[in-house]
Amino acid sequence: MEAANTEEINLRHVEKDVLIPKLMREKAKERCADKVEAFNSCCKESGFFMVFKCREENSALKECLTLHYKDPAFFEECKQDYIREKLEFERTGVPSKNRKQKLPTSM
Repeated sequence: MEAANTEEINLRHVEKDVLIPKLMREKAKERCADKVEAFNSCCKESGFFMVFKCREENSALKECLTLHYKDPAFFEECKQDYIREKLEFERTGVPSKNRKQKLPTSM
């Protein structure tokens, strides 16, 4: 199968402004996993006082996520991933979340 040129794909407003940023948030959380974990752990340990006790962890997490959100190369990478998924869905009719699941070995 010939690979489609993802540069030629026209994206709708909702794709550029909602769906690709959603993908960016998901990928940024993966890339900042250590900071997400540190913040979550702090919140669990601090209970009601997390607002005061977890400022440092919250700041580190926000800084990491913002670094990715403002990176044009990261946006482009996520855009290309989104387009590949879109083209694959148009070709197969199977959403990516269903394609990634293991098929049962017996029915």
